[in-house]
Amino acid sequence: MRKLFFESLFRGPLTEPAPPADAGQLAELAERLKGAAQRRIGRSLSIRQVDAGSCNGCELEIHAMNNPFYDLERFGIRFVASPRHADVLLVTGPVTRNMKEALERTYAATPGPKWVVATGDCAADGGCFAGSYAVCGGVAAVLPVDLVIPGCPPTPEKMLAGLLALLETVA
Repeated sequence: MRKLFFESLFRGPLTEPAPPADAGQLAELAERLKGAAQRRIGRSLSIRQVDAGSCNGCELEIHAMNNPFYDLERFGIRFVASPRHADVLLVTGPVTRNMKEALERTYAATPGPKWVVATGDCAADGGCFAGSYAVCGGVAAVLPVDLVIPGCPPTPEKMLAGLLALLETVA
């Protein structure tokens, strides 16, 4: 134990450095997203994230959107705990057979207008889990999908750009 303690004193942190994203570019993207939400629905965007059976890689990137670096709350974009308060269902992972009914109920509980965003390669088409006996497929096999954000996992910038595209193009 003592050896580990002394090693930790002299070794640097094992975390990755902050992303090299341009802070001004990120702020502009988030401001555009906030403006599009105001024009489209008249208020800030509320997102309900649903894990339909993923490996949690996408969830880590989604949680990064709430950290101090991205801080979506400052732009009025927030994650909500109930689908009854959501505008967007942000679904990650392939839809497992055990999560199919829960996902359908979540969609039914979300008031209109509502949009479904399949986030990550697994949500798009099942990813590396496609064809498994435990997987129904991608999100589109269960719900109507309005937007697919590709990547394994997609970066927070990609997710912000995808949400902006959703608000600007989907009728």
